Amino acid sequence: MKKIVVFTGAGVSADSGLATFRDADGLWANYRIEDVCTPEALARNRALVIEFYNLRRKELLKTKPNAAHEAIAELEQWFDVEVVTQNVDNLHEQAGSSRVTHLHGELMKLRSQNNPSLIVPIEGWEQGLDDRAEDGSLLRPHIVFFGESVPMFDRATEIAREADVMVVVGTSLAVYPAAMLVRYARAGVPIYVVDPGDPDTSMIRNPLTHIKERGATGVPKLVEMLKDEFL
Repeated sequence: MKKIVVFTGAGVSADSGLATFRDADGLWANYRIEDVCTPEALARNRALVIEFYNLRRKELLKTKPNAAHEAIAELEQWFDVEVVTQNVDNLHEQAGSSRVTHLHGELMKLRSQNNPSLIVPIEGWEQGLDDRAEDGSLLRPHIVFFGESVPMFDRATEIAREADVMVVVGTSLAVYPAAMLVRYARAGVPIYVVDPGDPDTSMIRNPLTHIKERGATGVPKLVEMLKDEFL
């Protein structure tokens, strides 16, 4: 059974209505990244950071997976599939994907400020300002802030090296180190990019196919292509 590694970014969830930080509208329009998504912001104005992620959670709880998430999950019927995502939402899991690695954290989890490995799920959308972990320290969103290391990156590179086919959906390939993942595919492994724009594919040396469509329309088409080619 061929192994397909699917690498996704914010574009795959945009079709579900989740705004990205690159969008001019939506939730991000009211906040500056440096005020809500850095370790310094958390130290400077904890209340604002907690408010922002509470609002993001509230938005997520109203959101459903779209046809791209569902088509990616459907691939598991025919292939060995692992998803590596830059997204902090849980829409891949909601759609039925069974193996998902989150590079930038998970919105529906919190972690201890003193112990990054002490991670707990959150019920509902609201984190209290003074909520604490079992170790007594304040809880924070389980999110990799700008300027922080990406603890799951090494695991993601291992997954990328195992790919027989790599699929890239809805990412500009401009956020590092995540964008480097395509470089870890073995020589000759075909890479399929689904994105309506022009992601930076300059670092891709492998056979490349670009489906210039949004995820919700392009990924279901790609699934049929992969079935025709590899089954």
